[in-house]
Amino acid sequence: MERLQDLFIGIAGMIGAGKSTLATALGDHLGLPVYFEPVQDNEYLADFYRDTPRYAFATQIYLLNRRFQQHQEIIWRGGGGVQDRTIYEDAVFARTLVTLGIMEERDYRNYLSLFKHMSNFMCRPNVIVYLDVTPERSYERIKRRERDVESGISMDYLVALYDEYERFINDISRSVPVIRVDWDQFRDVSEMATVIEQEYLRGSFLRRAAWTPTRG
Repeated sequence: MERLQDLFIGIAGMIGAGKSTLATALGDHLGLPVYFEPVQDNEYLADFYRDTPRYAFATQIYLLNRRFQQHQEIIWRGGGGVQDRTIYEDAVFARTLVTLGIMEERDYRNYLSLFKHMSNFMCRPNVIVYLDVTPERSYERIKRRERDVESGISMDYLVALYDEYERFINDISRSVPVIRVDWDQFRDVSEMATVIEQEYLRGSFLRRAAWTPTRG
């Protein structure tokens, strides 16, 4: 069993699920560096939400490149880390765009081919923590945090994204241990960090984290 301080932990979940908050708590709890999703310096994001069909492919390639760079940095530096959204989830967003008719199939095939070639050079995380949040709750949190670039996100998009996440989790859990957390019951992040540590030590490949919060 690896030392917990050497773990590579990926935090997965819908937009507004609370990944950054949990990643920070896990980093503090385990003494691991935290690698956040490139949002503030994403030079495509505003254009993507303004004209999604036009910028969908370019945005996905940009994110794949940035995420690959971050993923490899965690591996090369050694000593583990917590990643706020994994590189594997980029394909979830790309497939959602195809499902909704926003990205062309040929662009998706090109994107997927590049991703598969890059994956040959990637080490998998030790564990992925999936924050299971409904599309309705995701929508509420997006509205609450009031990021201008996210103002055009629709419920239809979030429903399609959630369906793709369900398929993704079922697939990735065959090769990477996944801890599935009902994040709608979220109470205290430091307590949740302890629960996730305990669940990882149990060692099975797909399980739901179950706990009774002691703090409200």
